Amino acid sequence: MTASEHDLIHPVILCGGSGTRLWPASRESHPKQFAPLVEADRSSFQATALRLVDAVFAKPTVVTAQEARFTVGEQLAQVGVAADILLEPQRRDSAAAVAVAALNAARRDPKALVLILAADHVVGDTPAFVAAVRAAAVAARDGCIMTLGIAPTAPATAYGYIQMGDPLPGAAGLSGAHAIARFLEKPDAAHAEGLIAEGALWNSGYFLFRADVMLDELRTHAPAVLDAAEQALARASRDLDFVRLDPAAFAQAPKISIDYAVMERTRRSGVLPVHFPWSDIGTWGALWEVLDRDGSGNALRGRAVVRDTRNSLVHSSGDILTTVVGLDDVVVVTTPDAVLVTSREAGSEVKALVEDLRARGEPEADAHRRMHRPWGSYERIDVGSRFQVKRITVTPGGRLSLQKHYHRAEHWVVVRGTAEVTLDGAVTLVHENEAIYLPIGCVHRLVNPGKIPLELIEVQVGSYTGEDDIVRIEDVYGRENA
Repeated sequence: MTASEHDLIHPVILCGGSGTRLWPASRESHPKQFAPLVEADRSSFQATALRLVDAVFAKPTVVTAQEARFTVGEQLAQVGVAADILLEPQRRDSAAAVAVAALNAARRDPKALVLILAADHVVGDTPAFVAAVRAAAVAARDGCIMTLGIAPTAPATAYGYIQMGDPLPGAAGLSGAHAIARFLEKPDAAHAEGLIAEGALWNSGYFLFRADVMLDELRTHAPAVLDAAEQALARASRDLDFVRLDPAAFAQAPKISIDYAVMERTRRSGVLPVHFPWSDIGTWGALWEVLDRDGSGNALRGRAVVRDTRNSLVHSSGDILTTVVGLDDVVVVTTPDAVLVTSREAGSEVKALVEDLRARGEPEADAHRRMHRPWGSYERIDVGSRFQVKRITVTPGGRLSLQKHYHRAEHWVVVRGTAEVTLDGAVTLVHENEAIYLPIGCVHRLVNPGKIPLELIEVQVGSYTGEDDIVRIEDVYGRENA
């Protein structure tokens, strides 16, 4: 390893959250980090990846849920960023993900500097962010587990806080870094004002450390987490461009955050105060704060029109026209299948609302009408007793699995492009304005052999049209039957 490689910082993007506080735009099937909520042409995950295009950073690693692997790969390709992708079989909170990241970096260099970032944060000044990471690296190389502490701009109650201790001694002190006196949970408004007056910082959740240092602290304070991560990585398997952590081993990791597992217990922590614009866009109110607003304080996205309305966020998805009259300090969000109306202050209650929807069995709690797949996407147009209609889009070269259904027949009508259809071993090209019928129980596959997206209308008819009536016989994407 060359000296320059040794000096590189290895960024790790944690990309496993569901973002239910930003429902209905963010759902389990397509969380907020993959949606263009702040910038019209890219997601916060893509913006985070692009923030790491600097000479100080090595090739990034993304830790994500296995269900999101193709979305991660596609979005990275769209912005031209290459990354290693580690797949979590299930959510075990951030401590297990950080342990895997540290172990993975230590394979190459035990003293590798590792930077942990969230995929859904907004940073308003990339050069300032990079400069802060470079400064914190001085203390991290000396053996501190560093975090970036954001200088508060308001007494926010949605963030945790950090109280600073004495300046770090030695060379680390040159960076302006301090020891951490203590972490504080999300306070009420009065307590938050007091903390700011005392000089406390927002906890950004960015951590920078040497791999060996973090592994030592995990071994001391969270040995069960480290043991599960070691076994999950040792038994990992490669799947296309992804590394799948072993499910049985990973499931043994206690479900705990890195804050509780290590940062609140270690004596090797430090914080660097930083002043760049930052938000974790954890609620619709937080999103309103970072968006551009008109003279009345309104942030409007999509087809949105307001009258006599102030300090509000109106977010309209797709072709839906959303109008608001005579309201102040509200959030109105419309999607093709759900509408949210709330006050800005009550935005944190949306997560509880989603739990209520799940308890009622409402499918919109977790699933969008448009569902992303490794071969493209499908959108539900209509559904009723014994039938369902979908619009299916297959990217050039995309291949659905070779499959069959026990409870439904399907009619495919091609509206754009050319479909290559396999039906019980026979291959047929179906062109625009042509259709093909797939009877119950037939073995079939759909491929887009062309250079443009393939679009077709699928009409399902049968006693059951659920997604779990798919028996996959062969799949190039390594998916199971469910």
